[in-house]
Amino acid sequence: MATSLSSKPFLTATRTDGIYGLGFQASDLRRLSAPSVQISIRRTPAARKLEVQASTGNSFGTLFRITTYGESHGGGVGCVIDGCPPRVPLSEADMQVELDRRRPGQSRITTPRKETDTCQILSGVSEGMTTGTPIHVYVPNTDQRSHDYSEMSIAYRPSHADATYDFKYGVRSVQGGGRSSARETIGRVIPGAVAKKILKMVSGTEVLAYVSQVHKVVLPEGVVDNEVVTLEQVESNIVRCPDPEYAEKMINAIDAIRVRGDSVGGVVTCIVRNVPRGLGSPAFDKLEAELAKAVMSLPATKAFEIGSGFVGTFMTGSEHNDEFYTDEDGKIRTRTNRSGGIQGGISNGETITMRIAFKPTSTIARKQHTVTRDRHETELIARGRHDPCVVPRAVPMVEAMVALVILDQLMVQYAQCQLLPINPCLQEPVESTKPDASGLPL
Repeated sequence: MATSLSSKPFLTATRTDGIYGLGFQASDLRRLSAPSVQISIRRTPAARKLEVQASTGNSFGTLFRITTYGESHGGGVGCVIDGCPPRVPLSEADMQVELDRRRPGQSRITTPRKETDTCQILSGVSEGMTTGTPIHVYVPNTDQRSHDYSEMSIAYRPSHADATYDFKYGVRSVQGGGRSSARETIGRVIPGAVAKKILKMVSGTEVLAYVSQVHKVVLPEGVVDNEVVTLEQVESNIVRCPDPEYAEKMINAIDAIRVRGDSVGGVVTCIVRNVPRGLGSPAFDKLEAELAKAVMSLPATKAFEIGSGFVGTFMTGSEHNDEFYTDEDGKIRTRTNRSGGIQGGISNGETITMRIAFKPTSTIARKQHTVTRDRHETELIARGRHDPCVVPRAVPMVEAMVALVILDQLMVQYAQCQLLPINPCLQEPVESTKPDASGLPL
């Protein structure tokens, strides 16, 4: 007696042109069956498609979410900001201040490329107020020199993204490095300026970064007081180190390497003052983990430390622990801050301190051994206009990414833990500053 069998698609795959599952057709199954076995194929109802969702790495954030676009030598760069609260006073001038801090050509120790980086708000702002809809901001490129990259279209720059972009995509934008260029960070600094403004309005939170190391010139611990250092001190010199003596040493170090056609790296220290308590979540979304991902996504970053960082590994628990006390206002504080303002992945209200290491600029005007795209060994002297040290211009980039994380986590905290009345014995409301005549916080 013949046996009747039914064949069903694997993994609920859909039937396309008579093909089921892993590429088998009904005729294939019949040919494989024995003569004494009869196989009947029943058509199943339309099955669900197997869908895989993947991120392409151009967006960042949960509630306050940004997407950047554009390339170094394309028509322009920019961003779309989604989730910005409505009724925030906002103008292009608010963003331009931060863009001017990161723009190229601002001193002899930065790339000589001349760009005004003038931003244009295309949507999401009406009569000087955010509308709650996506904010689109565009910055045109005006000083491209694509011919400088003719050699790089053939040979890979050592330690640059040229080779890995080819490995991943099989094609790349040669001129200026495309999306791997630091010019992409314009789309981060713009929303970072918005985030900094909202944080200042809502909670009085301040994000500030400065250069604490250039090559072998290291700013000693304690020279700068993170509780009182100001933006004016940071911006008082071209290297953005708040201590004049060490700033001069850093500038001399960059000048010495610049004239030799080489480059150096350094460290940016970032602090966040007056941070609301309770930001961050246990397990995978710890606040320091979110900060690490944010700043490590910047070009040329190589290391991240929070609080005591690697130095903490040389201490004992009794030396490292931050002991609690109650201050004159009755608030629970810590006497030291080796935790860097974060404990258990959640902000404790103390100043958040972190350090980000940047490698030497990959593109240098010195002969280096490399290979061509068709795998022939060769030598390359890269042309183009590049920073001999990236850390002075990285300062506003770091501030932007940190501000984006803090604001995003503040909005998440509101959504989860302050939707209902708080527990006043243990929790604190986020305190806004005094409102102005319009009723908005200053």
